[in-house]
Amino acid sequence: MSPAASSDYVRPPRDANLPPASEVISLRIYPIKSCRGIEVKETRLKMSGLDLDRNWMFVDAETMTFLTIRSDPTMTLIDTAVNDKDDTLTISIHGTEDSVTIPAHPKQDWLSSNNTLEKVEIWGEKTDGWTYSNKINDMFSRYFKKPVKLIYKGPTPRPARGNAKKDLSGREVPHMFADLMSVQIASDSSLRDLNRRLKENDYDGQKLTIERFRPNIVIRGNEPWEEDSWKTVQISTADHENQLLWRVNLDVMCRCARCQVPNVNPDTAEKHKHEPWDTLMKFRRVDQGGAAKYKPCFGMLCLPTKEGPIKVGSKFEVNSMTDKHLYNEAKFQDL
Repeated sequence: MSPAASSDYVRPPRDANLPPASEVISLRIYPIKSCRGIEVKETRLKMSGLDLDRNWMFVDAETMTFLTIRSDPTMTLIDTAVNDKDDTLTISIHGTEDSVTIPAHPKQDWLSSNNTLEKVEIWGEKTDGWTYSNKINDMFSRYFKKPVKLIYKGPTPRPARGNAKKDLSGREVPHMFADLMSVQIASDSSLRDLNRRLKENDYDGQKLTIERFRPNIVIRGNEPWEEDSWKTVQISTADHENQLLWRVNLDVMCRCARCQVPNVNPDTAEKHKHEPWDTLMKFRRVDQGGAAKYKPCFGMLCLPTKEGPIKVGSKFEVNSMTDKHLYNEAKFQDL
């Protein structure tokens, strides 16, 4: 792995029309799709997303179709924890002593010896996945009150969806079990503005945390909602020990059109009947593409173009902007 640049690399002056630089204030991974996430201080951005993000999912054991928090909010009470020293993932049920521990980066020989490669379905599409044994799955079947299976993404590439599909993005994109594409970036500035509006609307719940929106990268942000016009962004991470500066780049493909998952309190799995959906619908129906016409938007969906390490405190910069984002319709080359 070679560095993106040395520490004495000189860059040309930034365009004065671009937003001021910001910083990464949170990095979040969700090892199991729809389950509780983990906040990490540093990680690696791969072409398929942040390391370990949505590499697993649960399926109904009879239909082999994926399970989602959209229909079962209690999935947010399934916790995950990574032990970097042992390179393991521990999965537990919130409020119980039940847990299982599995390899976080399983090797091919381990998967072949312990799991079974099967076809699974996610969003109407077939892909392959490694099914864990009953010894692992029994705990989860008890929790869901029906037979389920834990699945680790198999070797067959899963095509990205929405604005990341090839005819819109212009490239083949590696993809795990995220809904559309590999990375979501959100702005804390926009979250603060939403919380202000909720307070003005006499919202009766707790102040919203960014976890409600399940992003991967959270930046401090400047003006609320300026992310609507991002086109390309860059994250720079200093390695002072080796006097290196790593830069990773992402193409911002589209806004993230929202369902009502943010109405679910991740601490309790209780779903609020109205908020933040109702407030978002009043001012965040900002995209006329596809289903986004009828949904509010929060966060931006992105595809990495350059891999590398990132960490909390990394510098975040917008390299280019556009006013042509159109959900599930706009080609990236036309932005």
